[in-house]
Amino acid sequence: MKITKLALGLLTVALLFVVGEAATETSKKTVTEESLGLRHTDIYSETKETHGDKTEYGVNPAGTSKRFVRAYQDAPPMIPHDLEGLLPITIDNNACVGCHDPAVAPAMGATPIPKSHYIDFRPKHTYDGKTFTNVIDNMKNEIVEIVENPTLTGARFNCSQCHAPQTTGKLAVESTFEANYTREDGSTKSTWDEVILDNLNTLE
Repeated sequence: MKITKLALGLLTVALLFVVGEAATETSKKTVTEESLGLRHTDIYSETKETHGDKTEYGVNPAGTSKRFVRAYQDAPPMIPHDLEGLLPITIDNNACVGCHDPAVAPAMGATPIPKSHYIDFRPKHTYDGKTFTNVIDNMKNEIVEIVENPTLTGARFNCSQCHAPQTTGKLAVESTFEANYTREDGSTKSTWDEVILDNLNTLE
């Protein structure tokens, strides 16, 4: 059965009419700026609801602030005191160890840096300028020798990589997360030292 040009033209017009009607119905369902995002406010307004609370960092000196509990078991603890003059941490200057070095921390009333920060967990690959030797054990993955160094290992030297300063202020979006600590003192204590030094042995 042949379709004439007239029939094809009528079919095309009918389709265009249907699509046009559907587009008209869709256009009636407008999307407001208040419905976009998570804050549900006019993005052009300057109200507090749009901007949220101002982030305020602690200004109290070390030893005088209330510490936040850890966000979850073994989470890096937050820094409760003022950081004025302590940052940035450079290869030549890490002011944190002045109080948090295990040798002086008890006398300073500070939390001592854990033993895990003095252990280099990077596999000892070698390269002599020509040949790269990848230290891999197919049964145990990369081989790591657990040796406690006298100084902070390079990967742990920059404290602010993991430890963030405490702040006050409401989140723009409420968090309903609840920590499930694996031990009774998990909100203030880490298990890394126990795991690393007692249960982990990746070197034959």
